[in-house]
Formats: sequence, structure tokens, C-alpha cells
Amino acid sequence: MPNPIRFDTKIILAKIEATYGTDPTPTGAANAMLMKNVEIRPMEGQDVSRNIERPYMGAQEQFPAGLYSVLTGSVELVGSGSTGVAPAWGPLMRACGVAEVVTADAVPGDGSGTVKYNPVTNNHESVCLHYYVGGTRHILKGCRGTAELSCNAQGIPEAKFTLTGLFSIPTEQTRPTPTLTGFQVPSVVSQANTPIFTIDGISLVMNSVTFNLGGSVAPRLWIGREAVIITDRAESIAAKVEAVPLTTFDPFTKANTRARVAFALQHGTTAGKRVKVEAGSCAVNRLSGYENSQNILEWPLQLTPQPTAGDDQWLLTLS
Repeated sequence: MPNPIRFDTKIILAKIEATYGTDPTPTGAANAMLMKNVEIRPMEGQDVSRNIERPYMGAQEQFPAGLYSVLTGSVELVGSGSTGVAPAWGPLMRACGVAEVVTADAVPGDGSGTVKYNPVTNNHESVCLHYYVGGTRHILKGCRGTAELSCNAQGIPEAKFTLTGLFSIPTEQTRPTPTLTGFQVPSVVSQANTPIFTIDGISLVMNSVTFNLGGSVAPRLWIGREAVIITDRAESIAAKVEAVPLTTFDPFTKANTRARVAFALQHGTTAGKRVKVEAGSCAVNRLSGYENSQNILEWPLQLTPQPTAGDDQWLLTLS
């Protein structure tokens, strides 16, 4: 009898596809992902019943149809360790309808380089995932998805990805050896490590922030084309902050007048590890209630980033 398969033996590889739906053959040495809380739904879809007439009772045979796979998991939100060098988790972000723009250091080592991510409407890239558990390998080709970035006080900042790909039958394969040296050690969200948090240019005391890319992702399994597409997006920002006098910041009036506010959050102070999220024109949604944290009044603010010229409603900068 074979040995049982351990659940904690997962290996995830990810590589951008040059041609949609064609396996670019990721390797453990170059494309391994350091992730947490990884889950796979390997055979999503529907069951089509034959519903044939028979002169006796009994269950109907069902056919699996419209099959696709979904993988979820989080990466620690930290840069590559070098300015102007894309992070190892960059392919996952690019698969979310996001462009990656790398600007190298003007002079090697001068710290001027950046990696910037911004949303794009057309020509979305796709990523191929190889998911191993034990010796079982699932290949998810043509993956596209969405992500949610979170920063909680005294926690590790993370980006949680939900990636949807085309289904293929898993097989038994030799496990690769993952190289994870491209992933840097993060720092916790704190006053010392998170130097910038502002809404409308005002520094507020923040408990938690969640930035949701809000991508709508769907398999489109038609005759002649099978693909996973990003059909739309609706970004949102949720921030729990200490309430301040309305003379300092008035979310009620902002929401009622539909005034726009800017949002900025920077985590990290070391070159190569700084992560900054900006949304220059946000609508403030109505404040639905108050919250109590250690007998301190908090506002659960909800912001909706708005485009100005298009595909500019937010910017993620690694520096």
C-alpha cells in the first residue's frame, strides 16, 4: 500500500505565458512561489445530467462540463530587495490585468530604480501555474485573476490572489526543487515600518487597510476558443481608522458632496523593500456606522478609486 500524501508538501510554480494557454514549462529553480494559505479547487464546473427516460427508478448519469480550476493563496508584500528589479511574485500580479513597468537604477546601486504596477483594460497577460501536492501535479494554463492587498497593524502585509485557469487532468510527476531566494523577509506593519498613511493628505491613525483590485474573472469555454477572461473591475479600499474631529476630516460631507480624496500608503523603509499604494482620486462612500476598538471610536471608511484619464485609478510602486 502506498504511503499517504502529506497535505503540507505543496509546491507552486508560476510563469507568464508567451502564448495564451500554452504551458511555458516553469521550473523550480526560476519560477517557484513562496505562498501561504494555498488552496486549489481543481475541478470546478457543472454536472450535466442525461435525464433519459427509463422504465425503472435510479440515479441519472452526469457528465462534468465547463471545467476550470481555481487556486488561491497569499504572498508577503515586499519588494525584491533591489531597486529596479521586479519581485518574484510579479507574474501573479501581471495575471490580474495589471501592467508591470520596470525602471532600472540610473547608475547601478544608486537606488533610483522602481517597479510600478497599474491597471490595464486591454491585452491582459496570463500565467501558467504548476501545483504539486505530493507527486500529483495540476497544470492550470491560461490563468487570470484578481488580488486583495491587506495591511493590518502589527501583522505582515500580504497580497491574496485568486487565479482561475483552464482545467487539465492531473498526473504523477517528479517533484521539482523550489528555489525561493528571490523572496525577501517582510516587516510587520507598525509606526516605524509604515511611514505613510494619508487620506485627503491627512495622516490618520490606521488599524487596517484592504485594497481590493475587484477583478471580475470568468471562464469563457466556447467552441473555437477556451479562455479565462477579466470581464470588468471595481476597485475598493476599506480602511479602519481612529475617528477625528470633523474639522480635521469630514467623511460625511465628503460622501454627500462626492468630493474626491487622495489615498496613500507606504510600507517599508529600506531601499528595495518599500511598497507604496496610491489612488489619487477616490470617492468616499457613505459611512454606515461606527466601530469600537478598546473604547476608541473608529471609522470603517470605504473608498472607491476613480480613473482620471483611464487606467490610472491606482498605482503600486516598489522602490
